[in-house]
Amino acid sequence: MKKINLTRRGIIQSSVLLPSLWYGQSVVAQNTWPNKSVHILVPNPAGGTADLLPRLISQELAKKLGQSVIIDNKPGAAGNIAAEILYNAEPDGYLIMSAPPPSLTINISLYQKLNYNPANFVPITIIASVPNALIVHPSLPVNNVKEFIAYAKDRPGALTYASQGSGSTAHLTAELFQLKTGTKMLHVPYKGDTPALTDLLAGQVNVMFGNLGATSNYIKSGKLKILAMTTAKRVKSFPNVPLIQDDVPGMVAYTWFAMVAPPKTPIEITKKISNYVREILSQPDIIARMVDMGAEPVGNSPEEMAKFMAEDAARWKEVIAAAKITV
Repeated sequence: MKKINLTRRGIIQSSVLLPSLWYGQSVVAQNTWPNKSVHILVPNPAGGTADLLPRLISQELAKKLGQSVIIDNKPGAAGNIAAEILYNAEPDGYLIMSAPPPSLTINISLYQKLNYNPANFVPITIIASVPNALIVHPSLPVNNVKEFIAYAKDRPGALTYASQGSGSTAHLTAELFQLKTGTKMLHVPYKGDTPALTDLLAGQVNVMFGNLGATSNYIKSGKLKILAMTTAKRVKSFPNVPLIQDDVPGMVAYTWFAMVAPPKTPIEITKKISNYVREILSQPDIIARMVDMGAEPVGNSPEEMAKFMAEDAARWKEVIAAAKITV
């Protein structure tokens, strides 16, 4: 399994998801776990990358656990509905969540009040990272980042950009882009990848900072046009696509998908799940299928995941404050 470095230097403090919050839990013997089905909450609609990744590993996880693993989609409120369900669930290992960043590291800075504290979720592992890219409808008469910036500056507020919802990485990446380039676009939030892409493909919206997992097939078929990657280095599946940071320094953003458990879930359970998932992510067939989806397996430890999520929360907190984003 190829691991990627999801950590960043320069952020050393955060009140979110510090390991001390879950290392101090009492150890409970769980020799009988699991003796029934395990459910994985997904705070997104079926069909997008956030849904496909846990489905990809669920069958293999079921084999290792000796019990069925069921995906439960609970979309809505930028992931807060699913997160609140998990937060109030019994900490017995039978309900966990697989989620992109909003409910884990973004909403804490975006909403004035949450009915859950993401710092108290117990980390399991980050399943995968998916590169984001600046993608436009083919009708837009631009072919690179410089042309796009000039086009947007000539039409302040005229261009529309789609996202999977307020507070999604697509939303915040677009806001970061506008801050750094002095452009102004209109945000059109959707409930997940599928409806956002439907309107982007139809030309109802102009732009999306989408992840490759959901958009790569449309890009390859010419139905969408890719201008640049928001990654730190070029992506193997699109080696000729330049980096946006070449024209907009500091523009680096990934979408990632992580598994967490309810507060106070015994460490024996979460580490067992983490170890199983990490084993699954090292299987050649799983790696190949993820690559086809535009995803890169991560499979880090709970400790590494906690550190990364604290850094990610601090990074997006800065963007939310600078862009004065509210919901």
